[in-house]
Amino acid sequence: MDKDSDTALRVEGRVKWFDPTKGFGFVVADEGGPDILLHANVLRNFGQNSVSDGAGIVLVVHRTARGLQATEVLRIEPAVSTGAPALEDAMHLTAEEVAALPLEPARVKWFDKAKGFGFANVFGRDDDVFIHIEVLRRSGLADLQPGEAIAVRVTEGQRGRLAISVGPWESALGPGGSSAG
Repeated sequence: MDKDSDTALRVEGRVKWFDPTKGFGFVVADEGGPDILLHANVLRNFGQNSVSDGAGIVLVVHRTARGLQATEVLRIEPAVSTGAPALEDAMHLTAEEVAALPLEPARVKWFDKAKGFGFANVFGRDDDVFIHIEVLRRSGLADLQPGEAIAVRVTEGQRGRLAISVGPWESALGPGGSSAG
């Protein structure tokens, strides 16, 4: 990495850990070197409030007096699967079928990381959408906050509507900032 503090560096790496409650975490660059501070505000500017441990990430980084610090998130890729089984209700869907589902704008009703699940309300619908922690992890997220705006792809499960992917709110907006779908 360049030693010049005024130079922005493009860095690819993996999230070492991120704690939304503390408001920061650290990234390890693929090329090695010191940990890179990732502040919650930088992540929010990308449209997310959290990111899962092990997620791939591409950042713009600056060297400061206190070390390397991310100033912009360019891309996040979900962590490599742990081999845990997918949710039963979504197992019948192919990747193409999941990608073909519309992104629906929603707001988090509540999410309890310790319990491993929560619910969101899709705009214009009365029924809740169940969100499992494993879906968050596969989507590159670690946690959700009440009131957070998100986009979800939903399928009908045995007990009702089930999120099978979760992303930033902006991904559900069509051209010009209008709601997609």
